[in-house]
Amino acid sequence: MSLKDFFNKKRKYATIPSERQQPTNMNEGVMTKCPECKSIIYTKELKKYDMVCISCGHHLSMTAYERIDSLLDEKTFEEYDAGMTSANPLDFPEYHQKLDKDREKTGLNEAVVTGEGYMEDCPVVIGVMDSRFRMGSMGSVVGEKIARAIEAALTKNRPFIMFAASGGARMQEGVLSLMQMAKTSAALKRLDEKGLLYISVMTDPTTGGVSASFASLGDYNFAEPKALIGFAGRRIIEQTIREELPDDFQTAEFLLKHGQLDRVIPRDEMKDTLVKILDIHGYKEEQ
Repeated sequence: MSLKDFFNKKRKYATIPSERQQPTNMNEGVMTKCPECKSIIYTKELKKYDMVCISCGHHLSMTAYERIDSLLDEKTFEEYDAGMTSANPLDFPEYHQKLDKDREKTGLNEAVVTGEGYMEDCPVVIGVMDSRFRMGSMGSVVGEKIARAIEAALTKNRPFIMFAASGGARMQEGVLSLMQMAKTSAALKRLDEKGLLYISVMTDPTTGGVSASFASLGDYNFAEPKALIGFAGRRIIEQTIREELPDDFQTAEFLLKHGQLDRVIPRDEMKDTLVKILDIHGYKEEQ
């Protein structure tokens, strides 16, 4: 489907359940500037098209709930572990204050939302990271929520779909944050041993410990167009190897070209693609 067809077609969007916690002080602007083509677009108009620029097709960031509502059947999403919040195990200065600020700004308790629902009547367990909360960094609660979601998929015999968006491991939690790489990877190993499907979708950005663990372990590894994906930063790599890197280095397209992704999928094709894969693997039939 062309971008023009996507913008012209009518789409039905799920409404956010009234009981879901909403952002209380977003101060969201009426207009949004596209970072790619610099077009000024009405924010409400942009949201109609799943935060894809109507001028150039650039994929702007989505909130976790916006993405869930664009993918799952209306009013089928049941959230897991919504009340889990981070502690401050290292007594990192002002960490609690920063967490409180992000909770107020985003309406979220942590950088990932997990739960279950239906995608074209197919039962799935899903996790979606939100880069507005501590830049989507992975602390103890993020790793625990993802691991619990994987365990739920195991128990319920459902496929697991993960949308990553992260700056990496959370420095304020030190080694406890790094431990989440092993925890989530071990949970995915159990999912694999049971023969259940895991689809990973990397969005902009997916970096650091997240890219080096659960984000790269899918049976299918997908990404959105032009998503930044990598471990160390570009400048660090260039200083280490003393070479200049290609302009498109660490983009989704570069990774696809070098065999590290299975496909780059535009946002308007994402749901249809996921549903087709679920159908191919027999999940549209009752398990």
